[in-house]
Amino acid sequence: MNLKASALLSTLALSGAAFAQTAAPAPDYTLSFNVGAVSEYRYRGISQSRKKPALQAGADFAHKSGFYIGTWGSTIKWISDAGGDADVEIDVYGGYKGSVGAFGYDVGVLTYQYPDHSLPISPNTTEVYLAGTFGPATLKYSHATSNLFGFANSKNSYYLDLSAAFDLGGGWSLTPHIGYQKVKGAANDPFSYTDYSLTLGKDFGNGLAASAALVGTDNDNYIAPNGKNLGNGTVVLGLKYSF
Repeated sequence: MNLKASALLSTLALSGAAFAQTAAPAPDYTLSFNVGAVSEYRYRGISQSRKKPALQAGADFAHKSGFYIGTWGSTIKWISDAGGDADVEIDVYGGYKGSVGAFGYDVGVLTYQYPDHSLPISPNTTEVYLAGTFGPATLKYSHATSNLFGFANSKNSYYLDLSAAFDLGGGWSLTPHIGYQKVKGAANDPFSYTDYSLTLGKDFGNGLAASAALVGTDNDNYIAPNGKNLGNGTVVLGLKYSF
């Protein structure tokens, strides 16, 4: 091989290596969807589906700047148990995520809507939230700017929770969680409580994931018309497909 050919091959090799090492530019935005089912819809430890299975789905739009919006919905039973008509919950949220060094933060607003609920006190609720993440741990504070889920005179109720996400390898994860729901208003104090959960997750790849969660609360005042305690300890199974 002559020197000219050798130099040309070396140049091509170096160019190819440099090209291979150049990372593809991040997309301006991502749009994702998810659908799933759970053996029971628990929110902050309290069953929203009268301990029955629920169907759920959502969509998320995230811009590379950190801004995001999304929506999520689930079938429910607690509105009908309270004498209303709504059989679905629709959440709409938006916010901004960023980081300062190793510290991540998330600030936003979330509204829970129950179309055609027909209850005398609206269950529709709006919260603002602020979360901070360091390592595997996330601390989040949510503050109600409206009445909270149909409780009269409950504006300024809040929820504080601490969770962590641990990657166990092989697609397995473990997520412990503890939270405190304060329901404002003197008449509502018996409905304040602490909740907990421990979730084992499995990512099967190609968007399919499953979970098993031990969930419960320390409050016995959330009772369904059939007499079931909606906040006692139980195991919730879930299956979700994201695309």
